[in-house]
Amino acid sequence: MPFTLATWNINSVRLRQGIVAQLMRDEAPDVLCLQECKSPVDKIPVEVFEALGYTHMVARGQKGYNGVAIFSKIPMVEAGSHDFAQLDHARHIAGRLDNGVTIHNFYVPAGGDVPDREVNVKFGQKLDYLTDMRDWARADKPGKAILVGDLNIAPREDDVWNHKQLLKVVSHTPIEVEHMAEVQDAGQWVDITRQDIPEGNLYSWWSYRSPNWDEADKGRRLDHIWATPDISNAGHSSRVLRHVRAWEKPSDHAPVFATFDL
Repeated sequence: MPFTLATWNINSVRLRQGIVAQLMRDEAPDVLCLQECKSPVDKIPVEVFEALGYTHMVARGQKGYNGVAIFSKIPMVEAGSHDFAQLDHARHIAGRLDNGVTIHNFYVPAGGDVPDREVNVKFGQKLDYLTDMRDWARADKPGKAILVGDLNIAPREDDVWNHKQLLKVVSHTPIEVEHMAEVQDAGQWVDITRQDIPEGNLYSWWSYRSPNWDEADKGRRLDHIWATPDISNAGHSSRVLRHVRAWEKPSDHAPVFATFDL
């Protein structure tokens, strides 16, 4: 059963339900994973998405902050969620498809502005969250699984517009990249996007603070699609829909796509 999957930090699913619906109409991914929904589950405009064929949803939400949801056109049931680092945040939800594939949708904490846990609690929370993700994968080795989401880390030099300038900027610091690598190693997760697009600058986020974001192109690849080794060879057709960043009242993230022949 081939299916196409997309991940997108939407920065409020209620405020931006129009462009979510536009993506559903234009691109029609079978599964759409959203982060930073900023909505209680019962306030998500599910009727809008159901009308477009997305009749299955699993979600965790909270008012005004965080929140993750998976919408699917193909049968899907909830497969649980975890409160990583005991933050009591809605940052993870999992759904299982009929073919046995489990999709984990994550919204890793951004980490604040100062990359020092001694003076910035949020940075410490981010590192603790990643450590907990690592231990979770070590304790229960994932199989036939896909991990997606806004992981808020751009790990490679060509995942940021300027490696040297961003080494001390949250999202690209060595300690964050190291923590991310430990998560990836613990689950033997394969970076599907970079498996498909192994070379060259590739970004999925551009700051709202840059009005000429497209021309300046000071981006970072914060949004990821990973898969376990048993299904990683089935992943292909990866792409970042950069043009979506220019839609009316956009998110500062662009959707990331991949297709799996399973």
